[in-house]
Amino acid sequence: MKRAGVLLLAAVPVIATGVYFVMPTDSADAPVAPPAASAQSSRQDAKSRAEQEREADDALIADLPPGLADPAKKELAQQLVSSAENSTTEWRTSYGTIDDLGDGCGYTAGIIGFCTATHDLLTLVERYTKAHPDNGLATYLPALREVDGTDSHEGLDPGFTAAWQAEAERPEFRKAQEEERDRVYFEPAVRLAKLDGLGTLGQFVYFDAMVFHGPDTDADGFYGLRERAMEKAKTPARAGSEKAYLKAFLDVRREAMLAKRPGIDTSRVDTAQRRWLREGNLDLDVPLVWEMYGDTYRLP
Repeated sequence: MKRAGVLLLAAVPVIATGVYFVMPTDSADAPVAPPAASAQSSRQDAKSRAEQEREADDALIADLPPGLADPAKKELAQQLVSSAENSTTEWRTSYGTIDDLGDGCGYTAGIIGFCTATHDLLTLVERYTKAHPDNGLATYLPALREVDGTDSHEGLDPGFTAAWQAEAERPEFRKAQEEERDRVYFEPAVRLAKLDGLGTLGQFVYFDAMVFHGPDTDADGFYGLRERAMEKAKTPARAGSEKAYLKAFLDVRREAMLAKRPGIDTSRVDTAQRRWLREGNLDLDVPLVWEMYGDTYRLP
């Protein structure tokens, strides 16, 4: 909901590649590799290594329990996030939700809090329009591109909110919201959490952080927070304690939330995720009880 600018990253290692040039030898007959060919070969080698590492990661994940990807757990995850994003566990009532919360993100809308200022709402509408060109939001694409990165409503008012709500009545747009939620937030978060050796609770902790902070590499984006947490505690994949690492991650995340918006309500960390961590509920088993912004929620 309250996110920084979005930078989409796959949960695979980033490989730095060097471009080298083969210098001439003393022999006039010695072949010299063209610089362009060397660079292309280097890129192909890097791509091949990245593909091999991803395949190895896929094989590792395939042998693990489904965790948060289990349909029942995934449904639970949407209910938990919705309690923070839309103050209800009935997340399917939020497709048409749209409002400016005054947090600098412009309009916040839909089941996951897509924002006009953080690129994800624009991407959603662009992808949806490619599949359904005649939709009621397509005419707002030029304005959405102009306000991307700002909290401006220029070109959106007065009709955009009504158009969003009307489009949210269509099954196609509801499906598009769910697919974009999974593509940008859920699947990358769960994948990386599994590679870090985290169980179902840890996978949810990553997912919720990805939603709130955005999949960014800057200090306050999800990947930046993860790097800072890893400086404080080892992940289970690196022979660390799962509880100690998750505590470090939640500490770093809470600091980032307060630094960005002093006085912000940190319920989603303090009286939900941290509570389950203290209880040792690493599998995120029901029943669950938590508080969000002063309200108590229970899932039997």
